[in-house]
Amino acid sequence: MYLALKHTHITFAVLSILFFTLRGFWMLSSSEKLQQRWVRIAPHIIDTLLLASAIALAFTINQYPFSESWLTAKLIALIAYIVLGTIALKRGKTRNIRTLAFIMALLCVGYIVWVALSHNPQPWLL
Repeated sequence: MYLALKHTHITFAVLSILFFTLRGFWMLSSSEKLQQRWVRIAPHIIDTLLLASAIALAFTINQYPFSESWLTAKLIALIAYIVLGTIALKRGKTRNIRTLAFIMALLCVGYIVWVALSHNPQPWLL
């Protein structure tokens, strides 16, 4: 069960990151593709399945945010990623603000992945 959940979580994480990156490039190029219905709906489906698999995985391995520092770090970085991603794709008032938010969101994703692989909130210290 653990391996199936882990692989499901990784699959949805990769899909979420790839689709966010694609939408970010569409934002940078002012593409009309961002306005397509499926582009607005798909991230919600992918991210809901990603979150569900994360919760199931946490219960399976009996490790939870606020009791495990690496999961707490991932959760905080996830919240930052969501806020920055919203600014990048919707709420940023200027192209420069959206671009900066997009880059910062990608940095958050990189940190989340690094923490996930190392199980350390400060993976650069390993």
